[in-house]
Amino acid sequence: MRTNRKAAGRTAAALLTACALALVAGCSGSGGKDSEDKADDGGGGTKAKTPPMKIAMVTHSGEGDTFWDIVQSGAEVAAAKDNVDFLYAANKEGKEQAQLIQSYIDQDVDGLVVSLAKPEAVKAVIAKATAAGIPVVTINSGAEFSKPFGALSHIGQDEAIAGEAVGEELTKRGKKKALCVIHEQGNVSLEERCAGVKKAFGGTVENLNVEGTNMPSSTSSIEAKLQSAKDIDTVVTLGAPFAAASVKAKAGAGSGAEINTFDLNEDVVKQLKAKEIGFAVDQQPYLQGYLAVDELWLNKNNGNVVGGGKPVLTGPALVTEKDVPALEKFTARGTR
Repeated sequence: MRTNRKAAGRTAAALLTACALALVAGCSGSGGKDSEDKADDGGGGTKAKTPPMKIAMVTHSGEGDTFWDIVQSGAEVAAAKDNVDFLYAANKEGKEQAQLIQSYIDQDVDGLVVSLAKPEAVKAVIAKATAAGIPVVTINSGAEFSKPFGALSHIGQDEAIAGEAVGEELTKRGKKKALCVIHEQGNVSLEERCAGVKKAFGGTVENLNVEGTNMPSSTSSIEAKLQSAKDIDTVVTLGAPFAAASVKAKAGAGSGAEINTFDLNEDVVKQLKAKEIGFAVDQQPYLQGYLAVDELWLNKNNGNVVGGGKPVLTGPALVTEKDVPALEKFTARGTR
């Protein structure tokens, strides 16, 4: 597993932050033998004795996006440990996402976790939350908007750096023409990824917008493009479910293009093992959910601000078939 050198310093800081969180959170548990027994549970522990909290997460997840299942898993484990009632809702449309955030403000939650895929659509409602004294942590997308919008901090990967890491890797692999598949139009993070690939890649990059919530349609669109552009020698998908769609599209088109993807899940690890995928970019979604809930708990109970207000990086790291043995058990349980 290789971490991009440009992000190495900040990634190391993020890991130190995670360790500090674990130490503080450990004060709420029993430690010792009980902690050892729970070492393989994804980060849980004995419930905190702090007053109960209610934390809501609102994301831009589309139907069937397994990435957000992993984010939720991390958030739920942290919530159980922190004596938190965790609520979750999602909508890929910015307007509807804003309405969901407003509904949680109306419920007077103790904290909000929000993704900023379409930042302008949720800017006003986040301002309402902070004005009401509800702390906000942003995750995954829109890092540059987090602080201006009044959030405590942002937890995720730097999308531009992640895209550049992919572009550099494709160049090393001798690729000449890449197809970057965008599964949600208007999502600033996806656009940043493809722009990063284009910036660092020695070849050419063409973007393809597909209907991400309709997998058969996405597969057909990718297959049609591979049939019409035989010089495409690599496909970069921006989410784990679309890697499988691209593998299928490649077979249908009779293409020799290498498939590579952002994000991990159990299927991607199997495809890496089978050499159907060249590499994947891991941004540790479980950590994004876990740390976001933990930060809000720490902020209320100890006045902490993780990262000192700077983005806390959870990636990127490039994963290949060599990393499969270390990852299989984690992806099988839905934590990586």
